[in-house]
Amino acid sequence: MAQPAADAEIDAILGGRHGDPFGFLGMHEAVGGGLVVRSFQPHAAGLELVEAKTGKRLAAFELAHPGGLFVAVLPRRRKPFAYRLRLGAADGSAQEIDDPYRFGPLLGELDIHLLAEGSHQRLYEALGAHPAAVDGVAGTRFAVWAPGAARVSVVGDCNGWDGRRHPMRLHPSCGVWEIFLPGVGPGARYKYEILGADGALLPQKADPVGFQAEPPPRTASVVAADEAHRWVDGDWMARRQAAQSRDAPISIYEVHLASWRRADADGDGQGGRYLSYAELAAELIPYVKELGFTHIELMPVSEYPFDGSWGYQPVGLFAPTSRHGTPAEFQAFVDAAHAAGLGVLVDWVPGHFPTDPHGLGEFDGSHLYEHADPRQGFHQDWNTLIYNYGRAEVSGFLLANALYWLDRFHVDGLRVDAVASMLYLDYSRRPGEWVPNRLGGRENLEAIEFLKATNRAVYAGFPGAITVAEESTAWEGVSRPTESGGLGFGYKWNMGWMNDTLRYMAKEPIHRRFHHHDLTFGLSYGFSENFVLPLSHDETVHGKGSLIGKMPGDEWQKFANLRAYFGFMWSHPGKKLLFMGGEFGQLREWNHDRGLDWHLLDRPFHAGLQRLVRDLNRLYRATPALHRLDCDPGGFEWIDNQDAENSVLSYLRRGPGGEKPVVVVCNFTPTPRHPCRIGVPQGGIWRELINTDATDYGGSGLGNLGTVTAEPVESHGRPHSLVLSLPPLGTLILQPEG
Repeated sequence: MAQPAADAEIDAILGGRHGDPFGFLGMHEAVGGGLVVRSFQPHAAGLELVEAKTGKRLAAFELAHPGGLFVAVLPRRRKPFAYRLRLGAADGSAQEIDDPYRFGPLLGELDIHLLAEGSHQRLYEALGAHPAAVDGVAGTRFAVWAPGAARVSVVGDCNGWDGRRHPMRLHPSCGVWEIFLPGVGPGARYKYEILGADGALLPQKADPVGFQAEPPPRTASVVAADEAHRWVDGDWMARRQAAQSRDAPISIYEVHLASWRRADADGDGQGGRYLSYAELAAELIPYVKELGFTHIELMPVSEYPFDGSWGYQPVGLFAPTSRHGTPAEFQAFVDAAHAAGLGVLVDWVPGHFPTDPHGLGEFDGSHLYEHADPRQGFHQDWNTLIYNYGRAEVSGFLLANALYWLDRFHVDGLRVDAVASMLYLDYSRRPGEWVPNRLGGRENLEAIEFLKATNRAVYAGFPGAITVAEESTAWEGVSRPTESGGLGFGYKWNMGWMNDTLRYMAKEPIHRRFHHHDLTFGLSYGFSENFVLPLSHDETVHGKGSLIGKMPGDEWQKFANLRAYFGFMWSHPGKKLLFMGGEFGQLREWNHDRGLDWHLLDRPFHAGLQRLVRDLNRLYRATPALHRLDCDPGGFEWIDNQDAENSVLSYLRRGPGGEKPVVVVCNFTPTPRHPCRIGVPQGGIWRELINTDATDYGGSGLGNLGTVTAEPVESHGRPHSLVLSLPPLGTLILQPEG
């Protein structure tokens, strides 16, 4: 006879409402002695119990409920043992499986303790889907944080997406649910089916710590292979700290992987499929290296459902987007970049997340990751949700995610998106639409502490890694160490410099004399932070046009303006960042749905601009005076910043030791200027290192025949001076010989 069981428990199992499935299913001591095994197999025609060690058939299950609840009693067995289930099908076939409910808890005490505290910096080792062998049985262990749920199940291909089949075990102290599913391996699709505390069935959720996802528009998580990548970047990692320090040349090429280039696209870049990570390694990395950049910065690669968000509305924070391949293939991409001597930065988005039903919003039926009050938990600008940084488990989840990219993918730094929106409670809100902090102020104290903690963890745990803030306000100390009262970032984007100088360059040259301060003002605060000068994707979208499109004049003047501007930028204090396409004068506004217009390189002006960017990068890297003191006022001196009438600027760049100085002179009008006397610190021959008006770059070729000799004539407070021919809309970079 089958051991009777409470009808209420059977009904709860069949209805997918049982809060403790491991307490009922599987093998247990039977009332009155012996053992009882219960299994829910709604599609089985029959079920037998098999001893795993010997393969011996021990008993046939009885059908305790026509809905598929089977029960077997072993009155003479006292000690639990490993067993298997032999399922019979209606066609007479049979299949042996291991029962998930015969396996004990998998999370260790330390993991449970750290998860309960919200302090588990490697929670990606405890949560998520991990292929594993338990008691010699291959499968996948699943674990997810959902403390407000009444029931959580794994659903997927393995069980017909039936949430009744594999409900999970709850660890009440930390709110984590777990289960080991034998026979489930890499490539299996899955989600979590969750009942809220009120018994309501929620939309199926992707794994918050899922390591791989289906290609959009499908939204399931995918069990990723757990094979360790064999990294060959030891040399790069050993010298990374020097390569990313404040006195190193850092020139960043910002890329949107899905639209840099498309495979099999037509001549205008339309159509075609995404390049794979392997194809990007073969094409993008050599291109960036040839142009002399030191780093590639990837717009968000965390999995995101909507192409139009460009990755800035991620759902799978732990999953490299499947648009280009697997996590292992992304690791190989990073390894290839390091082999080429290139650092890899990734955009990281801890400031908000989308409301997609399979995402984090109301994950367990409660406002688990976000604030319940929309004045705190909803971004009006982006229609996204805001993380509750004051909840330890949420800030710990995000911090662990930051470390995950550095740990598992060897990325060299994180560019943190939309920091200003995190710092201010009233960001983009009118009075009455925000809630003050506990001190009555507008600062988001919990977000501030989260950012500090993340920066401390990055710099302490990953030598040489950097963090870069996209922060658009005058917040003090963004790139100052936390122990000195700062936020602890390594660098900050200089949004003020970008806005001022692009506004200046958009003016007709005849009007620029009235806006001279737009070029000079940035140096009044230029060393208050460790700055990156960003010409990013944000300047080429939403009707802003392309960089070349912002320049006034006819075609020749547009390119001359942009060449002069690049000369100014690469010789200006601060690290450099340029969005893809800017290096060759992409004409149209960036479109995330198509590749860049590579055919433009068949035109002389575009090819010349690309050669200039290459030469500026090479000069910047090879010349200590242009990079060693990028973030130090000792590396910069104005020669003349007052010649607004002629729209001419001149300045000096120095290194920290005996390196030769560099003199830069910019003429932002189409009028050649000769003679133009510029004071310099020493006599002798000075060589033109760069003339942005050179014919090789598409210019007129006006200059100083490569060299000019300094005269012992005082000018601009200096004992010697150069008499120069300034090309129209041109920048000269000169250095003394010897």
